[in-house]
Amino acid sequence: MKFPDLSMSTPVRLRDLIRQIRSAKTAAEERAVVQKECAYIRDSFRDEDNTWRCRNVAKLLYVSLLGYPAHFGQLECLKLIASTRFTDKRIGYLGAMLLLDERQDIHVLITNSLKNDLNHSNQYITGLALCALGSICSPEMSRDLGGEVERLMKSTNPYLKKKAVLCAVRIIRKVPEQFDVFQNSVRSLLTEKNHGVLLTATALVIEMCQQNTHALQSFRKLVPNLVRILKTLIMSGYSPEHDVSGISDPFLQVHLLRLLRILGRNDSEASEAMNDILAQVSTNTENSKNVGNAILYETVLTIMDIKSESGLRVLAVNILGRFLLNNDKNIRYVALNTLLRVVHVDQNAVQRHRATIVECLKDADVSIKRRAMELCFALINPNNIRTMTNEMLEFLGTCETEFKADCTSNMFLAMERFAPSKRWHVDQMIKVLTTAGNSVRDDIVSSLIGIISSSSDLHGYTARQLYKIIRNDITQQPLVQVGSWTLGEFGDLFVNGQYEQPHGEEHIQVTENEITDILERVLNWSISTVVTREYAINALMKLSTRFPNCSDRIQSIMTYYACNMNLELQTRAVEYTSLFTKHNLIRPSIVERMPVLISNSSSNPNANEQQEQIYQEENPSNDAQINHVPPNEPVDLLKLLDEPIQTNGSIHPHEQQQNPLSSNPLTDLLFGDDTSHNHLNNNIIPPMVALDKNGLRIVFTFEREDTLLTIHSKATNATQYPITNFIFKAAVPKTFTIELYPPNSTIIPANNSGEIHQIIKILNPNKDKLRMRIKLNYLFNNSSMGDEAELNTFPEQCYN
Repeated sequence: MKFPDLSMSTPVRLRDLIRQIRSAKTAAEERAVVQKECAYIRDSFRDEDNTWRCRNVAKLLYVSLLGYPAHFGQLECLKLIASTRFTDKRIGYLGAMLLLDERQDIHVLITNSLKNDLNHSNQYITGLALCALGSICSPEMSRDLGGEVERLMKSTNPYLKKKAVLCAVRIIRKVPEQFDVFQNSVRSLLTEKNHGVLLTATALVIEMCQQNTHALQSFRKLVPNLVRILKTLIMSGYSPEHDVSGISDPFLQVHLLRLLRILGRNDSEASEAMNDILAQVSTNTENSKNVGNAILYETVLTIMDIKSESGLRVLAVNILGRFLLNNDKNIRYVALNTLLRVVHVDQNAVQRHRATIVECLKDADVSIKRRAMELCFALINPNNIRTMTNEMLEFLGTCETEFKADCTSNMFLAMERFAPSKRWHVDQMIKVLTTAGNSVRDDIVSSLIGIISSSSDLHGYTARQLYKIIRNDITQQPLVQVGSWTLGEFGDLFVNGQYEQPHGEEHIQVTENEITDILERVLNWSISTVVTREYAINALMKLSTRFPNCSDRIQSIMTYYACNMNLELQTRAVEYTSLFTKHNLIRPSIVERMPVLISNSSSNPNANEQQEQIYQEENPSNDAQINHVPPNEPVDLLKLLDEPIQTNGSIHPHEQQQNPLSSNPLTDLLFGDDTSHNHLNNNIIPPMVALDKNGLRIVFTFEREDTLLTIHSKATNATQYPITNFIFKAAVPKTFTIELYPPNSTIIPANNSGEIHQIIKILNPNKDKLRMRIKLNYLFNNSSMGDEAELNTFPEQCYN
């Protein structure tokens, strides 16, 4: 039998192959069609069929786009590129861009063909070569062909010039030191009249400034030219060639604004030069269509990122406020996201739009709702804490379960910072726990217990309030845990009436047996979690000495639970039973009231009970005094500086390391990638690596104005798992005043794909050497993590 010569037959056209694949009814049928065609293409390549090579590679590229292997066509692409026909080169270069990349050695074989085509007399062939080089060039190809690209950037042909500039962007990205090759050519490009060339030139300058600090300083001299170009654009009349919805070339305007933002950042002179044009763009741009909104958005980012005037910043925030009233959900989301980034720059301006932001909490879109929630917490201050707490409580009662944990944690932090009194704080946190139900993190329970413990005048009152709630409902586990602990510690004060009666509420008379009944019911309820039952059994043991009439009853409960199937409950019950029998004499001293707990959070600058900012000064001569914490002082965080903590952080190379740091990551900050300036002595303060441990890295950058030091904190995560529920706390000696602003997020994405920013402001009136304690809490791979660190190697410029 004689088989037909497949190499002599006419191959299927690309459109016919597409039709066959689309007509396949099953995946198996589609695979059969593709495999059959790939087998034919392989045979054709093997037979060196030059006639249909172009068609076969085109079909192979389509097959590759569908996800099927097409690597066997790489060499055929190189053969097409070497062809003299334009149609062959077009498919060859397209194949090279799709099938080759810089990680494959075979791509270097294309270098000579690229060089020849870059010098070709046909502009379209040269354009193909530039497109391919801009897509697949490696550092080696960038160095070999950079001169050819720079020559084409000087061409008089705008078609080639803009393609060459885009190719240069890729080269600079791969080899930043090639900046010197293109520097002179870029300056002349910014004087071009062709908008396409101008657009690509701004893209190249942006890339250069991001890759090279010297380039940034050099191009700041061009700010007046860029302002003139932008002014010409917004003042020019109708141009059919560039008009988009009534706006002249919005793409070029956006690129110019982005470039101005980079050049004006941390430079007062450049910022001053662009203030007027930014005001013109803000007021003259129509916001009825998305084209205008895109320009206004870039304008807002530029205004808030440079050293702009306060009036201009208010104008930018007002633009975002108008965005919040837009019907388009995407625009509202962008506005909320941007306000969250800039709220620390001008909080008063953002406060004017608080009512609109609160309304966004009722939006059906969960993304908008989450951003609105984060922004609401960023807006809380001592003046609006009562109003905002009521708003967030209303939101907590209606929001989805996924929001409740974050909302509860943020409400706790806000009230801890700004609560007007301890009693109000305790009342509101009880409302939060009641509203949130079981969607409360464990750290909130322990923190609230710490607050109750430190409020000695509220012990009986708190026990009364919690008893009222849990006597009828023990389903809310976090609330029951707090209630069990409080009744175990201070139930006797409640029974004896040793508390201030709430105004307008009826008097509650309760007996020892009633409190014991509730705790026993919690302990016996099958749906109670193990942690809740542990709280209950501990509380009962505490009450065994406070309630002598119930001592025998409590002993029988302990005896019963000594045989419990849960190991933890059984162990506790056995130990407590032994206190009733073998060690009854020491039982009262063992279960006596606990000393004041040290809260794990930063102190509240507005609470009536607060006396100092955080920890005591060093006193090396008196160890007992070092470890003493006054009962009314909410030393949250970090105990005392005299208790060293082993750490493994490091400082910037500019600063000699003095003590190793131990902390497990994360601080936050806004715009923290800038190197701040000391406005007092004009010295640049070097950044400081506060922590670099287990993939978590925290970097401090500084900006100082006389005695006020602003620390921009940036936290990144190099691990493969995201860090969530991140909380950063800081404390300084009492001679300093510290203010922590809310972070821009509580999540640090994995693989350094994102970061958390936070601002810390420290007032140092005596210009003492700066010391700080930090504490971190977060979830990593669903595990709760925490760490503490002492930072005492701050750059000298921070305080001298």
